[in-house]
Amino acid sequence: MTTIQSFDLQAVQKVRKAAVLAALVGLTGLTLVSQSATGLESRLHEGVEAVGLAAIVFAIVGRAWCSLYIGGRKKAEIVSRGPYSITRNPLYVFSFFGAFGVGAQSGSLTIAALFMLASYGVFFLTVRREEAWLGATFGPEYEAYKARTPRFMPRFSLWRDETELSVRPSFFLTTIRDGLVFLLAIPLFELIDAAQAQGWLKVLAYLP
Repeated sequence: MTTIQSFDLQAVQKVRKAAVLAALVGLTGLTLVSQSATGLESRLHEGVEAVGLAAIVFAIVGRAWCSLYIGGRKKAEIVSRGPYSITRNPLYVFSFFGAFGVGAQSGSLTIAALFMLASYGVFFLTVRREEAWLGATFGPEYEAYKARTPRFMPRFSLWRDETELSVRPSFFLTTIRDGLVFLLAIPLFELIDAAQAQGWLKVLAYLP
């Protein structure tokens, strides 16, 4: 049992983070040679950035909310209340919004969609490994939860909540800290925009 836990819930998580980082680096490289089709100063470009910022804030708050329920409990029990009553992976769902928001700081909806799709691909592979571990560990209890609760798309009619929660502050603060990393996209893409405007970076493609 210890070997399974170590592999699926620790090593796999490290691989997931490395894959997410690689995808983000690759897509950020794309933004170095591309620009939104409407130009850096257009209202649409700025509007996409604003929507992206809202998505990032939504992701940070949502991930922190989820951590109140799941923090430190993933190996010990099936968490099926609050956000985990309507989707099995709400933390990842909020991360999709964060990835979209990061890409949207380029001002391009195409880049934003690519960031979100990349995060979906990485998390989809991670979730399949986690589901195998959870099924082997919790058996019929997890299979029943899996059968009634969607993997990603929330089903709000399933909502159930706890009357009280035992919160672990360290997990909550760690999730907040991890989520704040999304905000680094703002100065990063502003620097890229400035470099393109000055002609230091050559634009090879214009994307909607």
